[in-house]
Amino acid sequence: MRLLVVEDDSTLREVIARALTDAGYAVDVARDGAAADHMLALEPYDLVILDLNLPRVAGLEVLARARRRGTKIPVLLLTARGALDDRVRGLDAGGDDYLVKPFDLPELEARIRALMRRSTGAAARIELGRVALDTTARRVFVDGEELVLPPREFAVLEALALQAGKVVSKAKLGIHLSAWEDEPLAPSALEVFVHRLRKKLEPAGLVIRTIRGMGYLIEKPGG
Repeated sequence: MRLLVVEDDSTLREVIARALTDAGYAVDVARDGAAADHMLALEPYDLVILDLNLPRVAGLEVLARARRRGTKIPVLLLTARGALDDRVRGLDAGGDDYLVKPFDLPELEARIRALMRRSTGAAARIELGRVALDTTARRVFVDGEELVLPPREFAVLEALALQAGKVVSKAKLGIHLSAWEDEPLAPSALEVFVHRLRKKLEPAGLVIRTIRGMGYLIEKPGG
């Protein structure tokens, strides 16, 4: 999943970005409203964390412009304590949830997971035969025993599992695993992640197929 963090406080921005990166998300950052508006107009994000008090272009205006362009991705608003009017205006302008500063990072991550489930209609637990994904805790189980995966392997598996039985293009997987400042994920790197997942999951009967020229597909067990 690819997230955009829009926050002008450099310390808070870096803390949020690092925590979410460690949790397995691809994270881009914007320091002001103008940069955020530009990035949202160009890039397909899965969720935006948007501070309302931003330089150059206010957070509410960034949100309003995104919604006028037809952007439907979830937006989690960050607001100062006691700024009730800002929270009300933000929700009325198309925000999906808000979090009051200061906040704990586990709560931020929990709200992100809830918004993602709401927007995709995905269940918190995905079961594929003997393999189960807990998308809330970001854990994988085989026959009830935990299979520990690095964050990027989990992200690839989650993206494929959410579309089980359908082809997910390499380009889409690469976009969601790459950050704005980085080069796009090389196809060879993606192939390494898929190769590792195959070795770990095929003994449990979960098959990841390569669809030549298109991408990858997880076969639905018994499908």
